[in-house]
Amino acid sequence: MKRNSISLNCDMGESYGHWKIGNDEKVMPFIDQSSIACGFHASDPIVMINTIKLALKHGVQIGAHPSYPDLQGFGRRSIPLSTEEITNMVIYQVGALKSLCESVNAEISYIKPHGALYNDMLINIQIFEAVVDAVSCFNVPLMMLAINDKQEWLDIADNYDVPLLFEAFADRRYLASGQLAPRNMPDSVMTNESEILDQVTLIARYGKVRTLDGYTISLEADTLCVHGDNQEAVNLIEKIQQTLKMESS
Repeated sequence: MKRNSISLNCDMGESYGHWKIGNDEKVMPFIDQSSIACGFHASDPIVMINTIKLALKHGVQIGAHPSYPDLQGFGRRSIPLSTEEITNMVIYQVGALKSLCESVNAEISYIKPHGALYNDMLINIQIFEAVVDAVSCFNVPLMMLAINDKQEWLDIADNYDVPLLFEAFADRRYLASGQLAPRNMPDSVMTNESEILDQVTLIARYGKVRTLDGYTISLEADTLCVHGDNQEAVNLIEKIQQTLKMESS
């Protein structure tokens, strides 16, 4: 049986002022969804609006990419906040991107938390519910890591009437638990072309991924992420897109 097609997404708009991060102009023509930073881990109003316009030019869906308030750490450090603070922090960031989208007749199609917030909501159900509470204000899906034991997360999302989009990664290693290998672990970010393309094929064709600790685990993904700050993956973006199209045809 042929598996459903998987879309390709990338975290975008992560430059800040004069500091340029990623290669948005090169990547945008080959993706389906762009997760645009909202100012708390990267980006600023000019970067945000320019990234929105670039997505519109290429017919790419726009997603909000909120994070903990952590410019110095690029949003990769956990910050202890109350659930109320997390909910309002996410609403604040998504609201900013939404307003900029509306200024050019664009709209937000989904919300995907960034970095430590993304990871924390997978291991702390209260943080997850705080994020879902925020997402429910915008009537769009929440993008989160594809996990096997997802019923508790689905139940909470259903309570808030928030659809979930499950995401896998083209260029990140996994642990046997199904979590992403922490970035401080050796080989957690993949840089070898054949290994990245092999992982894309395994996910798209079989719904499986090999882990750093030698296991093969199942995951059902709606979308596949390539990191805009991983130059090796960016260089492969067209090949990754072609692989996904071939596997869904």
